[in-house]
Amino acid sequence: MLWVTPAQQRWASSLPMNTVVLFVPQQEAWVVERMGRFHRILEPGLNFLIPLLDRIRYVQSLKEIVIDVPEQSAVSLDNVTLQIDGVLYLRILDPFKASYGVEDPEYAVTQLAQTTMRSELGKLTLDKVFRERESLNANIVHSINQASDEWGIRCLRYEIKDIHVPPRVKESMQMQVEAERKKRATVLESEGTREAAINVAEGRKQAQILASEGEKAEQINKAAGEAQAVLAKAEAKAEAIRMLSAALTEQNGNAAASLSVAEQYVSAFSKLAKESNTVLLPTNTGDITGMVTQVRTFN
Repeated sequence: MLWVTPAQQRWASSLPMNTVVLFVPQQEAWVVERMGRFHRILEPGLNFLIPLLDRIRYVQSLKEIVIDVPEQSAVSLDNVTLQIDGVLYLRILDPFKASYGVEDPEYAVTQLAQTTMRSELGKLTLDKVFRERESLNANIVHSINQASDEWGIRCLRYEIKDIHVPPRVKESMQMQVEAERKKRATVLESEGTREAAINVAEGRKQAQILASEGEKAEQINKAAGEAQAVLAKAEAKAEAIRMLSAALTEQNGNAAASLSVAEQYVSAFSKLAKESNTVLLPTNTGDITGMVTQVRTFN
């Protein structure tokens, strides 16, 4: 009768009897002993054994195996006690080593995962445990594979399920999160106020620039208009002088000029009494002909 430990029963199906002709299922490896010593490993498919001499000692499953790692206590780098558990995914690569290299593969891998977890958590602070979860899982897998190579087992991945912190630490973490949120809200509000003030100042600056440019353009236009007006007056006066000169050279030009001067003389004296009560008059005010003669002589 073949005795099998509970761990071996969990890792493989029940041991089959030696019926000479055997059919090995896919993704299983049957370890055969002949007269108490390892003989060979049966591959999936049709196989033949010698009755009485050969017996199937181990049946190893080559499928991916999932193991729940029990919850355990661990202390972080900043002396915070954590309760943590996980899930381990592994596969048998060498049925011979898995059968003869370790007595209870599941128990051995589970204990190795727990000790490795405690060791890795002791290197990290509480904040980094939550932030570097993926890195922590990868380090645990690497450490397990270094030790499990002799057992013919390959750890594919390790996932942390739950991390429980003490209630007081949890409250302090919640307060820290709320304080961080308030800080970010205050910073965002101050940045918004600063941006608004910058926008207002920039708007005022642009408005002043535009106003000064408008005033400058207005002054330039005004100066250009005044210059054009002065130029037009000068050209009109010059044209009037040319016309007057031409008129004087014509027949009876002097008589026309004398008449114009006499009219302006009379008009000027008529306005003197309106502008002031005191009027200074020349002695020969009534001698208009003499005044015109003087003007013609001066010209």
